[in-house]
Amino acid sequence: MFETLMLSRIQFAANISFHILFPTITIALSWFLFFFKLRFDQTGEPVWMRAYRFWVKIFAITFAIGVVSGITMSFQFGTNWPKFMETVGNIAGPLLGYEVLTAFFLEAGFLGIMLFGMKRVSARVHTLSTLIVAIGTTLSAFWILALNSWMQTPQGHVMRDGVAFPVDWLAIIFNPSFPYRLSHMVVASGLTAAFLVAGISAYRLLKGDDKQAPKLTLKIALTVAMFLTPLQIFIGDMHGLNTLAHQPQKIAAMEGVWHTEKGAPLLLFAIPDEKQKTNHLEIAIPNMASFILTHDFQGEIKGLNEFEGNHPPVAPVFYAFRIMVGVGMLMLFVAWFSRIQLWRNNPIPRWLLKILVAMSFSGWLATLAGWYVTEIGRQPWLVTGILTVKDAATDIAPGNVALSLTLYLILYAVLMVAYLHTIFTMANRAVEIEEITDDEKVKSVTHRALKENNYV
Repeated sequence: MFETLMLSRIQFAANISFHILFPTITIALSWFLFFFKLRFDQTGEPVWMRAYRFWVKIFAITFAIGVVSGITMSFQFGTNWPKFMETVGNIAGPLLGYEVLTAFFLEAGFLGIMLFGMKRVSARVHTLSTLIVAIGTTLSAFWILALNSWMQTPQGHVMRDGVAFPVDWLAIIFNPSFPYRLSHMVVASGLTAAFLVAGISAYRLLKGDDKQAPKLTLKIALTVAMFLTPLQIFIGDMHGLNTLAHQPQKIAAMEGVWHTEKGAPLLLFAIPDEKQKTNHLEIAIPNMASFILTHDFQGEIKGLNEFEGNHPPVAPVFYAFRIMVGVGMLMLFVAWFSRIQLWRNNPIPRWLLKILVAMSFSGWLATLAGWYVTEIGRQPWLVTGILTVKDAATDIAPGNVALSLTLYLILYAVLMVAYLHTIFTMANRAVEIEEITDDEKVKSVTHRALKENNYV
């Protein structure tokens, strides 16, 4: 049973880790595309359309892989975690259904117009389609985060014979952790997309693409990142306070606090030792963890000793949290430093462009680390206080799970290599003049003429 349980956990972790990478990009990239298209409609400048045409292709590829990888997630509920739907299917099923009805239908229905309808519908209809796709991707995040947050902080239900039944859907959807989780994820998506746009734009500049489009998208992406990074820090702080109130054992693992104490130090680094219930090689700032979490230097933080047998494995949560925060701090520094260079009308030096390229997918690293904190930090529960991971797992032969896990890993590795290769190949082949149509040239000239004569 232990082998099957562990293999099932690894398989679910692999599936969710691969899948979440792509919606993390598309949620915010769709809004970048809407902005590019709206600016083209307003100004008629071809550079906005060139930016739109380049990034809509990357959006399409990313969206397609996200949809395909998401399908396997639903399969696992039946194959690896049958007790999950038996116990909470009355709540999980409708929430997943709402995601399909209100979000996926919008995305699928208008994605075709967005990708292939530019010359077949009016400019307003095409821009509206881009907006609807952006709304659809955000709605999708809304419903998925509602379910995930309910699993973390469940409410609005009653238990009858071991099965959860909804009694208040507003309480279920807007559970205590939902606002913080949703805002944290949406801003994380904004940062992921911003650094991807900045990184690929920097890559094009490094390759000698001296055109206006990559310079413009680099400027926009860095501006977005510059404002979102401090916002994410603020939301993260609020999220931490909410977690302290509802899941104090997760906070104790994140901070490496083994015994309840006042004036707990902030551990910059340590090696948690779960057997001895202590930390080795600590690098700490005295009293700072208590101040951050309670706004009092002598505030009390419950230790893991208060949750014996009911707390997550400490090391993965502890390290993942520091990776998330570390990447976030690096994003903050790089975004502000790079944007200030542009404000001063200084060209970004090549060494900084290389850093931006290296950080193209830094949002993925921060997002995965954050999700590991969230999901591992909920252990041993699958649904807090209702269903443990162990009780939800299948009892099929471990060989069956091992086979499917191996196939998933091979497929995901191939898809990831193909995805990255495709994106950088597109960046290498991006040629500005080939992306301008005659209609766009006419529209640009006409718009400028009207503007010069004060008609627009």
